[in-house]
Amino acid sequence: MSPIDKVSNLKIPQHVAIIMDGNGRWAIGRGLPRLAGHRAGTENLRRIITASVEFGIRHLTIYAFSTENWGRPREEVDGLMRILEDVIDRELAELNKEGVRLRHIGRLERLDPKIQEKVLEAIDLTKNNDRLNLHVAFNYGGRDEIVCAIQKILRDAVSPEAVTAELVSKYLFTAGIPDPDLIIRTSGELRISNFLIWQAAYSEWYITPTYWPDFDKGEYLKALEAFNKRDRRYGGLSENAKE
Repeated sequence: MSPIDKVSNLKIPQHVAIIMDGNGRWAIGRGLPRLAGHRAGTENLRRIITASVEFGIRHLTIYAFSTENWGRPREEVDGLMRILEDVIDRELAELNKEGVRLRHIGRLERLDPKIQEKVLEAIDLTKNNDRLNLHVAFNYGGRDEIVCAIQKILRDAVSPEAVTAELVSKYLFTAGIPDPDLIIRTSGELRISNFLIWQAAYSEWYITPTYWPDFDKGEYLKALEAFNKRDRRYGGLSENAKE
């Protein structure tokens, strides 16, 4: 049975978020420089975006570059920036053709002005697409997002009594985006890594030892199958729970 046939029998999460981890270790294990792993990971992203469209995922968020990643060696950071620019140049037309809407979450300010311009142009070009919403977390950190939200709330002089979970959500980078139903982390690491720490309050997590460049459609399907076996209670009781 093909992955598409199998997925037809599953309940598909509305929003999948992915921590794309293991690029560097994938490369080192093959005697290659770390940047080769990042490029391989970028090539794999195209396959996972296509699979997401085929599976009927409405929202896909990818953790591409964290606020902490600036602490990596300068050569690696510069290489990641070049990869981002190359991906926009090479993939934008095809993504637009496939009905993918691009959105950036995080801070653009620290990026090179030329890259900022390309990101904004990509967002504008795809703004009317509705087949898949692709949210790219680049220069993103969960704590930074919450700090930024608090700063905006204070600037807007919101009274303490008016601050609710719903209001805070409206001030986050992800305003208007449903919280992720499923978060996938590749490479087997068991940590959140400052990713969507507000939005992930009731997300289901799926950890796989597979490095990101090797995370293919079949592995993606395994994550969706595992999600379907979860009993999502949101702090309450299962419908099947006995009194």
